[in-house]
Amino acid sequence: MILTVDPHPSLHAALFESTFPTPIGGLASPDWLLDLLRLDTEAPLSPSDDTRRIVRDVFRHGGYKPTGRGKPASEYLVRAAGEGKLSSINPAVDTCNVVSLHSGLPISLVDLDRAREPFRIGLAAAGESYVFNASGQEIALGGLLCLHDAEGPCANGVKDSQRTKTGDDTRRTLSIIWGAAERRERTEHAFAWYRELSERLGAATESVTAS
Repeated sequence: MILTVDPHPSLHAALFESTFPTPIGGLASPDWLLDLLRLDTEAPLSPSDDTRRIVRDVFRHGGYKPTGRGKPASEYLVRAAGEGKLSSINPAVDTCNVVSLHSGLPISLVDLDRAREPFRIGLAAAGESYVFNASGQEIALGGLLCLHDAEGPCANGVKDSQRTKTGDDTRRTLSIIWGAAERRERTEHAFAWYRELSERLGAATESVTAS
């Protein structure tokens, strides 16, 4: 995989590929994974106000304002879980959501067969946007740290692009943990746990590093 990361003063991203044995639409999340979609279940990490503050600071570099509807996705998960509204989607998304929920770190999940190399992590340019859901809603990306593929921005720690989201036919995924250099150990802990859960589901995983 061709991946480059633009210089950034506070980002510590961790990435890995997963290959599932069959398309994820035909897989069901086991009970042990569904249990982890709750905040009150035992997990090796837990969200905190300190983590939330530090993550927001990572996204502020470049001029983006990570507040309101533009706050990091991990904050939405904490709120949804707290209200009992975090439901299962598919094993790949559920695993992503579990780790993001408990670590407090936003995570992107990209279908590698819907994206095209080369990949780059860097700030989106002023005026850039993309559709992030099936109803056609868009997010303004200017100044926001994003994963870019050959066609442009396709994922970030707020809302991933509809263009490269997983679907029932997905087998190969790229996961990006949007961590902070100030809390490098939390990112590495989340990374190891995420891979462990993915492999427990039967996926083969491989770490991705910038070239």
